Amino acid sequence: MNIIGKVRNKLISPIFQFLADSRAVGIVLIACTVISLFLANSAWATPYVSFFNTLFDPAGGHHYEWQGLHLPNSWLLWINDGFMVLFFFLVGMEIKRELTTGELASIRKSLLPVLAAAGGMLAPALIYVLFNNGTPFGHGWGIPMATDIAFSLGILSLLGSRVPISLKIFLTALAIIDDLGAILTIAIFYTDELHTMYLYIGGGIFALLLLLNYLKVQRLIFYFIPGIILWYCIFNSGIHATIAGVLLAFTIPLGKINALEHNLHDPVNFLIMPAFALANTAIAFPADLMQAFSHSVSFGVMAGLVLGKPLGIFLICFLAVKLKLASLPSNTNWKQLWGVGMIAGVGFTMSIFIATLAFKEVDIQVVSVMSVILASVVAGLGGFIFLRATCREVAA
Repeated sequence: MNIIGKVRNKLISPIFQFLADSRAVGIVLIACTVISLFLANSAWATPYVSFFNTLFDPAGGHHYEWQGLHLPNSWLLWINDGFMVLFFFLVGMEIKRELTTGELASIRKSLLPVLAAAGGMLAPALIYVLFNNGTPFGHGWGIPMATDIAFSLGILSLLGSRVPISLKIFLTALAIIDDLGAILTIAIFYTDELHTMYLYIGGGIFALLLLLNYLKVQRLIFYFIPGIILWYCIFNSGIHATIAGVLLAFTIPLGKINALEHNLHDPVNFLIMPAFALANTAIAFPADLMQAFSHSVSFGVMAGLVLGKPLGIFLICFLAVKLKLASLPSNTNWKQLWGVGMIAGVGFTMSIFIATLAFKEVDIQVVSVMSVILASVVAGLGGFIFLRATCREVAA
């Protein structure tokens, strides 16, 4: 074997073996988060944070104008409102496949993640209100409602083949329904201005995509071009642009989904999601951490995510199964469902986003953001340890 071949075997092969590991996504995400938090609180903090947040056009606000088009105005916005649409597109296709031919094809099984998402949003909001009712901070009830799809699935992927595929599908469905609920919450309660013209045009584009699917049009170019226009309209409507990825995914012909998932898996999981983690965890810690965690807002956010999420998900699922309205995912038990509820407490990006909308005061934003980070770490780590022990017990 020549020198080049030996180098390839020693260096390149282990990289590909790592990327093929089902746990690789979670490991990469956690590593990017640690690196980002370190840089944001180091001597390199200013250039690092500025890279993601510097506006292309300081006068442009949320967007800047290029050739008459209103586009995202920073790398942070391009990652969150642009590139992450591909992640939601990939997840949306997985949900569509499971709803039509897979684990969620029956009404009894597809109803469970819908109810779980509802319980997982309602309980944290109520817990937050208990801590902040009658205070000037009651408007932040939406912060602990959200489950971060990217990070929750990344943590679950660390368990590899220990976790039944049905449990992964359940969390995926729960997380995306939860995220759609959070997007609607933002649109209704936390959006200062909706641009209805863009909403109407976007609705028309979505209707066109549904018509193409109904007519069994197979060439993907006829979906992607309207899909780009759909993204542009939703981005400019005031609603979070990532919903465009989900809407487009549900119109893609079923026969094309497997190939698209295969082609998008590596770029989404090992380029877009790490960029997302690096950009959204570039947060400087306040000088007095303990003060940040002794506020009624921090109590409401942390209790909502760490306790409210698993309680809301578990209780509503328990009632639905006992009343025979739905059934547990295949090869799973109640312990595993509780563990998934714990991981669903990883709010992170969407929760942080809602926090910046709910409060205008910078100090309260810092309190809520730090609370989201700590609660997400506790929920994610606790859920991982609990599921690892539970899955080992079941396997035995």
